[in-house]
Amino acid sequence: MGRDSVSVFAPATVANVASGFDVLGFALERPGDTVVLRKTTEKRVAILAVEGDDGQLPRDPDKNTASVAARNFLEAIGFPFGLEVTLRKQMPMSSGLGSSAASSVAAVYAANVLAGSPFTVRELLPFTMKAEEVACGSAHADNVAPALLGGFVLIRSYDPLDVVQLPVPSGLAVATVHPHTEIKTEDARRILKKELRLSDAVRQWGNLAALVAALYEGDLELLSRSLQDVVAEPRRGLLIPGFAKVKEAAVENGALGCSISGSGPSLFSLCASMEKAQNVGTAMQQAFAEAGLDSDIYLSQINETGPVILEGQSQERGGR
Repeated sequence: MGRDSVSVFAPATVANVASGFDVLGFALERPGDTVVLRKTTEKRVAILAVEGDDGQLPRDPDKNTASVAARNFLEAIGFPFGLEVTLRKQMPMSSGLGSSAASSVAAVYAANVLAGSPFTVRELLPFTMKAEEVACGSAHADNVAPALLGGFVLIRSYDPLDVVQLPVPSGLAVATVHPHTEIKTEDARRILKKELRLSDAVRQWGNLAALVAALYEGDLELLSRSLQDVVAEPRRGLLIPGFAKVKEAAVENGALGCSISGSGPSLFSLCASMEKAQNVGTAMQQAFAEAGLDSDIYLSQINETGPVILEGQSQERGGR
């Protein structure tokens, strides 16, 4: 007999990854969101509860990414049952860490489990992208793809959708710091230049290509040289108090590189080990404090698993 309910955790993500603007992302071990789905005989998707959001997220199932993703999935398989959704937010919203993506990935992964897994994990990606379109007006995949598949993910193309999973060098860790300030995604988009100089485009292409090569070769020195963004960071950094000092503190304390996670305000630093990530994260947090901002720090290795089923204290790995 199949399950009647399931609880799934899906991770936060870092999108852009400096030179990979809009095409590259990776998954964190923490933070993330948990979604609990329960089957119902009434063939609709309803929000039963949203916890941990201070009332900020919509309870309307047409506007919440968790319910939208689950409903899109059920429509694709003929709506054999309905669902009640409980969303437990365990990460900051409007943080640049893929909050809406974590919710939609957890929900659609859970729905697939309850349906007997008619789709592979990779085949669930379009359902999560539709939910992202509801959240921010664009069906982008640089957060949902790594949250769903784990590891580093490159979005080569959207039409047709072509997602490439990249290797993760052994020991690679990340310190992510979320300052207590807010940047609206539309503002982060609006501040970007509408056109690029050819010389800047060439620099960005070179850095992105080298970053991908560094991941395949496990070359952390090359990875460090490649974490340069000449497209978004020079503009978006202006929106983050203390940005230059925080980045400087990260590099001086051993980070391979530091840049803005997604549209911000969170910053990430890739590091050669968890020990270095701890030192780097502390230095970043101190630099934000000197700029007058409290912050939260998340230390993690690269999450190569993606979503997991929560079974009491045990976890059933989703895999790629």
